[in-house]
Amino acid sequence: MNRRFAALQVAVSAVALAAVVWWASRQDAPQIPHSSGALAWLVGALGVYALATLLRAERWRRIIAVAGLRAPARDVYALTVVGYMGNNVLPARAGEMLRVVLLSRRSQAGKRQLLGTVVSERVLDAAALGLILVVVAYGLLHGAGLPSERPLLVAAGGALVLALAVALLQLLRSHPALARLRQLVRPLAQAPRALLGRRGILPLAGSIVIWSLEASVYFAVARAVGIEINPIDALYIVAITNLFAMLPAAPGYVGTFDAAVLFGIKAVGAASSLALSYLVLLRFVLFVPITLVGLGVLIARYGGWAAMRSALRVEASKA
Repeated sequence: MNRRFAALQVAVSAVALAAVVWWASRQDAPQIPHSSGALAWLVGALGVYALATLLRAERWRRIIAVAGLRAPARDVYALTVVGYMGNNVLPARAGEMLRVVLLSRRSQAGKRQLLGTVVSERVLDAAALGLILVVVAYGLLHGAGLPSERPLLVAAGGALVLALAVALLQLLRSHPALARLRQLVRPLAQAPRALLGRRGILPLAGSIVIWSLEASVYFAVARAVGIEINPIDALYIVAITNLFAMLPAAPGYVGTFDAAVLFGIKAVGAASSLALSYLVLLRFVLFVPITLVGLGVLIARYGGWAAMRSALRVEASKA
């Protein structure tokens, strides 16, 4: 991994985490709910998140198929969980490369082709979250008191990124000195290109469903700690939080995720005394179970930590 990028990740996480710690130190200690009703909400949140994870795996399988690649469905499902585990414990979202390398060993698809399917997932996620944020902020929540300037800035930033991407693509198409780079990038573009047009509508719709389910998790955890929000509030929080999570950060999105959750839950009117409890429980639901399950799958099916280190070491040596 590039040292400058690693330093950037550490810096971003450190700044965000410092702000969160400073704010949390001025709040009451978080209270973990013990009532039967709260536990029922938490169990429901875990179940919905498991369903969303299964749908993510199915989406990846379909993207692989649309791209004309072949991979065992069992490995696609298993490595989806392994990948999320890797993102939670490894720097630079290395879980994505981990699942690509391990799946390439179980299929006939090349690593760059499979990496293109992961790129497609991230593009679909960004598009779905952007659509959710725009609809919530400017439609359903118009005049509801939420910070309306920030979604406008997010939309403007997204348009700028899109314009830069188009300009870069034009450069890659026309500059003769970049022929070698085009050769390297072409396999990565296979899956995203396959999703252009009508074939991309269903994966995008599926991505919106996935993020709506994740918003249900945010909603259920809020109810568990006694925060009264509605489903639209939950959609707003999940969009803001996961757009922030795309910033470079340390493993587990330390700092960036936490700051975004606190910003979102406070924006919809939650009391500070409950916001910290909400963050602690939400982190548990979203990160702990899938990390443990992913680690178990990695050990039972793919050779454990030794295989993971070997896969990442080989890819790092080729970078």
